[in-house]
Amino acid sequence: MQSEGNQITTNFISDIAPMEDVTHVDENLGNSSYPEPGLKAWVQKTLWHGGSNYDAWCNAAAGQVGQVILSMPYSYSQMGFGLGIFFHLLYTVVGIWTCYMLSCLYLEYRARKEKEGVNFKKHIIQYHEVMGYLVAPWLKGVCLFFNIVTMGAVAVVQITACASNAYYLNSNYSKREWAIIFGAISMLTVLLPSFHNFRIWSIIGVLTTAYTAWYMVVAGLLHGQIANVKHSAPASMEQFFTGTTNILFAFGGHATTIEIMHSMWTPKSYKYVYLTTMAYVMTITMPHCVILYWAFGDELLTHSNAFSVLPASTFRSIGLGFMIAHQAVAFGLFVMPLNFMWEKFLCIHQSHYLVRVVARLPVGIFLWFLALMFPFFGPLNSVIGSFIMSFSVCIIPCASYLFVFRTKKARQDAVEKGGKWMPKWKGILTINLGIIILVGVLGFGFGSWASLSNLVKQVNSFGIFDKCYQCSHK
Repeated sequence: MQSEGNQITTNFISDIAPMEDVTHVDENLGNSSYPEPGLKAWVQKTLWHGGSNYDAWCNAAAGQVGQVILSMPYSYSQMGFGLGIFFHLLYTVVGIWTCYMLSCLYLEYRARKEKEGVNFKKHIIQYHEVMGYLVAPWLKGVCLFFNIVTMGAVAVVQITACASNAYYLNSNYSKREWAIIFGAISMLTVLLPSFHNFRIWSIIGVLTTAYTAWYMVVAGLLHGQIANVKHSAPASMEQFFTGTTNILFAFGGHATTIEIMHSMWTPKSYKYVYLTTMAYVMTITMPHCVILYWAFGDELLTHSNAFSVLPASTFRSIGLGFMIAHQAVAFGLFVMPLNFMWEKFLCIHQSHYLVRVVARLPVGIFLWFLALMFPFFGPLNSVIGSFIMSFSVCIIPCASYLFVFRTKKARQDAVEKGGKWMPKWKGILTINLGIIILVGVLGFGFGSWASLSNLVKQVNSFGIFDKCYQCSHK
């Protein structure tokens, strides 16, 4: 692919040449993505322009785990120690594999389109475009629906989680009032052009979740077990499957895989980036779940935000503040694909930066409204995991991979053939079909029933637009 101006000639398939001509919508901010040497250039290169493997790792880690670490102990109280750890590990492996399926499909799409002469200099490739081109046009609409609901719902959850955390810092304001405040603050994310410009924000996201997770481990150990602690989970099928779908939600962060890969200079290396991301995520999701469930047991069943069971302290306040910062970052990460979709719908995706910023505002305002309507983020996580993420990040990628590479010739001509670790075709077929059946039955089937039943109970108990969900004093 031939690039113009100050850009280099490169083929994205190469593992050697960096993708400096990859699409970055922030090019409209100036004549060049890399300005003349000087302080401004250093600041932009250090804090703004990011397409390295390191940047991709930070984006993936910040998006993969955030407010869900606050609701995962709640899931353990629904599932118990043994089943909680088992499904935690199972969905981690499923997440790694399905993300690899998605990365293969992206590389294949990019290679085929570039052979047709398509230039992606000012176009961000997205999930639904890949599926619609490689599989069938009708799947583009299906995937567009799933991704809109997935990204929108996860973005909404970030606002409600911000409000919940802020309430534990200052209960003079209700959670609804905090949601109004943080919804307004979250609107500032429209200013970020693309995932290429998330470097400093993603670093903040990673540091804040690391602190919070390990604070909870230490706080749980120091607190010890409450009097007459009980560990009766799983107490019912409904609670159990609600818990499993929240774990599935926790490991569905690779819904942004396509956009993150497109922001990379060497997207072929993303499979290794995501593997290390998941290894890191395990260290900050499992220990605090085990410790808090050990310490508080069934008490967590009425506390979907784990902060609410921990005693007030300076370290707790720091953790609350950090998680608020992370959730603001996460809102930007998950609303970004929606902004791209909205820009393409309005036919302004390649327009000037300021035009796109103004056009994005209705997206953020609508999500803000939904956050006020449904303030219960723990139950919402389970609904999103069962109804949406089971399809968008597990079933569709596995089924699409099997369809695209169903012939021997397609596998021989594939851009990504995998290493010696990659199973033969029959092995891939078995793994993918196994994931489709597993997630279809447990995640979508039983999980949807359980999580929707739980959500209906929350709505009936608290109502929509509840002023202060799960507050001890309203």
